[in-house]
Amino acid sequence: QVQLVESGGGLVQAGGSLRLSCAASGRTFSSYDMGWFRQAPGKEREFVAAISWSSGSIYYGHSVKGRFAISRDNAKNTVYLQMNSLKPEDTAVYYCAATRQIATMTRYEYDYWGQGTQVTVSS
Repeated sequence: QVQLVESGGGLVQAGGSLRLSCAASGRTFSSYDMGWFRQAPGKEREFVAAISWSSGSIYYGHSVKGRFAISRDNAKNTVYLQMNSLKPEDTAVYYCAATRQIATMTRYEYDYWGQGTQVTVSS
């Protein structure tokens, strides 16, 4: 089992940057592919980015491609989401998730979820 704890959220002006972190418990972190999702009030949970266990495969959602970057450090049991050129429409609760399967954009394929961290982008 994996427990995930996100951090790094906050309030930032449009055009600014934030880096989210997701710390995982357990010694098997490197065997999981990881993803980031976000959910704005009244909206469906949306895929943001995913990374394979080896960092060899990376995927981004259309709305963040070119602005966000996902990475991981297996030695630190941590996955990151660097968010640049933030826009007000990026405002949401951001969740990290772990899957035993191949990294995917489908939230139902993920087995474990963190509690989320709020990101608010002011205009």
